[in-house]
Amino acid sequence: MHPALRAHRPLIMGRRGAVATNHPVATQAGLDVLRAGGTAVDATIAVSLVLGVVEPGMSGLGGDGFFNLHLADGQALCVNATGAAPLAATPEAYRDGIPVAGPRSASTPGLLAGLGLLYARHGTLPWARLVAPAKAAAREGFAVTHHYRHFANDCLAKLRTSPGSRARFLADGAVPALGDVIVQPELAETLAEIAAEGAGCFYQGGLARRLAAGIARDGGPVAEADLAACSAELQAPISVPFRGFEVRQTPPNSTGFTFLQMLRILDCFDLGAHDLDSAALIHLMVEAKKLAFLDREVWGADPRGLDIPLERLLSAEHAAALAARIDPAHASDLPVRPEQAGDTTYFCVVDAAGNAVSAIQSINSAFGSGVTAGDTGILMNNRMAYWHLQDGHPNRLRPGMRVRHTMNAPMVFKDGRLWAVFGTPGADNQVQVNLQVMVAMAVFGLDPQQALEAPRWTSSQPGQAANYPHAGDATLTLEAGLGAAAEQLRAWGHKVAVVPPLEGPCSVEAIRLLENGVRMAGSDPRRDGWAAAY
Repeated sequence: MHPALRAHRPLIMGRRGAVATNHPVATQAGLDVLRAGGTAVDATIAVSLVLGVVEPGMSGLGGDGFFNLHLADGQALCVNATGAAPLAATPEAYRDGIPVAGPRSASTPGLLAGLGLLYARHGTLPWARLVAPAKAAAREGFAVTHHYRHFANDCLAKLRTSPGSRARFLADGAVPALGDVIVQPELAETLAEIAAEGAGCFYQGGLARRLAAGIARDGGPVAEADLAACSAELQAPISVPFRGFEVRQTPPNSTGFTFLQMLRILDCFDLGAHDLDSAALIHLMVEAKKLAFLDREVWGADPRGLDIPLERLLSAEHAAALAARIDPAHASDLPVRPEQAGDTTYFCVVDAAGNAVSAIQSINSAFGSGVTAGDTGILMNNRMAYWHLQDGHPNRLRPGMRVRHTMNAPMVFKDGRLWAVFGTPGADNQVQVNLQVMVAMAVFGLDPQQALEAPRWTSSQPGQAANYPHAGDATLTLEAGLGAAAEQLRAWGHKVAVVPPLEGPCSVEAIRLLENGVRMAGSDPRRDGWAAAY
């Protein structure tokens, strides 16, 4: 048996609804909403809010998100729930550099604005019903997992500096023990207020004033005016063809277009002529990734401030020109100019009617800024770290504009029918791991669980890293299952590092739809994810 065909978790299947998230409590909340008659959009709201409670190191009310929707009536839309740089966050204010933690690293949170917009347009169950699971999880608590302990250990210093974060996410200033219960009473009260008053209270009203006051006491830049100006945006998805599929993505300021570019470049090659774990296929994918990341650096920005030529960037002609630059037996040296890792959470939902949501949300790095704002229980993001400071850079810090996001939420169609939804956290690794999952399922026929457990690679280019100061070390990292390819890849000029099985980055969730209506759901064992269906 090909090693990539092995899976250690069962493939979950059902004929009505399916949910795959990065935490079992969130998956259960989404499934409960579907069973109660809610739609995929209803379940998305519930899952999003629960993840912000039980996976606080990854996302929450203090962060941002993107939602890619396919509705059963044929509507296709994206909700951009990313906040802007605060008005006080000028390049001059950060002339000494952008901190990656602490109050000054936080940007205006847009997530709840996006959930409010989703509910206003497509919600069916009562809003308070959708907030209730998150409120209960905050009040009653959740059990500490191995992965919670891993990320908390990495973030001890910044969590200890904030009294609210230290009290809720640590145990006497240390990493909580496995199975300890994390209770967040302040966040429960905030969620109760949101349940009663709606998402708008986060941006205007008493909660907004308390949030801004808490941020101000810590010296952060997000003010009442920034919250009041924050709104989610409806956008049309972008898409490309790939081997008979239509692949949709979230548009800029998401870098979903980078994922689409990689697919377009690879479509110029006979991928099926290679084995999935072969050095030749890995080399092609890595080189396509390097080329696409050059365009990302030039065009990845808020489209409200830059005329991004997406039609040209995603064209077959541009892909062919880039593909022609790939030497099949030589690794290119393509540093990203001018001149890391972020933590995020991804989930997907498909309901009985065929409505589907591909969703991603984040507070950027693990535990974001590390700062819990005042008495709100809201852990703030550190998204300011994604800005550049160089004059002329398309992603140069501009107050009131949205930063370039690595977050992206793919969705795949075949013959006009929804075929798959999947995605992952992982900063710059997101699009490259999504690429491998797409190739594994669409080219090699792996089911979602096989594709998610298959060994993976990630490539870093100098100047690539998402967080300021945007470093990168030109390493190609392989999980041990790809180790047999390492010698050949080194001979072709790649700087290769090999890590143990399942020790690579990202945590993919996926749902695949069969023509007979069966939903196949898979979840990545690299974190705490879980899939469910009925």
